[in-house]
Amino acid sequence: MDLKKTASGILKFLLYLSLGLLILWLAFRNVAFKDIREGLLSANYVWLIFSLFFGIAAYFVRALRWRLLIDPLGYNPSLSNAFHAVVFGYLANIAVPRIGEVSKCVALGRKESIPVDKLFGTILLERAIDIISILAITVTFVLFASDTVKQFFIDSIYQPIRSSFGLTLGFWLLTGTFLILVILLVLFRKRVPKNRFIARVFGFIRGIVDGFVSITKMEKRWLFLFLTIIMWLCYTLMSWFVVYCLESTSVLGLNDAVFILIIGSFGMMVPVQGGFGAFHYIVSNGLAIVYGITIEDGLIYSIISHESQILLTILLGSFSAYIMFGRRKNVSFSSNK
Repeated sequence: MDLKKTASGILKFLLYLSLGLLILWLAFRNVAFKDIREGLLSANYVWLIFSLFFGIAAYFVRALRWRLLIDPLGYNPSLSNAFHAVVFGYLANIAVPRIGEVSKCVALGRKESIPVDKLFGTILLERAIDIISILAITVTFVLFASDTVKQFFIDSIYQPIRSSFGLTLGFWLLTGTFLILVILLVLFRKRVPKNRFIARVFGFIRGIVDGFVSITKMEKRWLFLFLTIIMWLCYTLMSWFVVYCLESTSVLGLNDAVFILIIGSFGMMVPVQGGFGAFHYIVSNGLAIVYGITIEDGLIYSIISHESQILLTILLGSFSAYIMFGRRKNVSFSSNK
């Protein structure tokens, strides 16, 4: 066991956890816990069944879409394995933020004997498409929204993101320098001394690039676009049906569910385990500022929506972990098929 890596992993976990607990404290610091308890006890959880159904449907559609990205690479994983790998990835994110992307690649690569580097390239592409999608949904929504909604997005999303980019300038400079070095290595690879380690590095980079550009070789691009729209619709309906669990939020329509989807998505981007704290904070404040719903009721909605999906992910993800890792099989990290 590498003690240095283990210590680094534990430290990273504790830092993410501390950030999540801090945001969770900010979200709950001035609320009446008695009202939250009573609200949770009196909620109509029948509607939650529909929300969970669309949550599972979103996993299923994401697995279908991922297979379309993998197909141009010359591999055809089963839908079942792709689905379980996706769910397992979400389970891993509950433990350590952002590790799910790697975990799902390792899981599917192990089960289907697909090089992990190629799969990781498809995940990078998928994440880029997801970011573009949520930005497009956000811009479209804000253009036709009220001044109150526009101001909320400026104060609660745009300004914090802008500040974050300013605070992490060193990180982006470091990342940019690394990417430039990688590009230079690729361009001048023939002049680099030959050895096994460098060959492995180039092979891994080439595998990621192959996976990332898989969309240029995709034959079913319209199907990919259609599945992307369906996936975001599933997420919207997942958020919408939860509003009927509470009398105070039951007046919200599908358009309002899009608002919750957007701000909830930005909350889930915060690097904390499973979006804990960040999701609750931004959604409860959004419902309070835009719709005049009390912070307590906003937090009740957030708890029901978020924790139900977390429990679903834990249960389904545990089963998926058993399916994907129940039998011992080697993982191929080579770029060669």
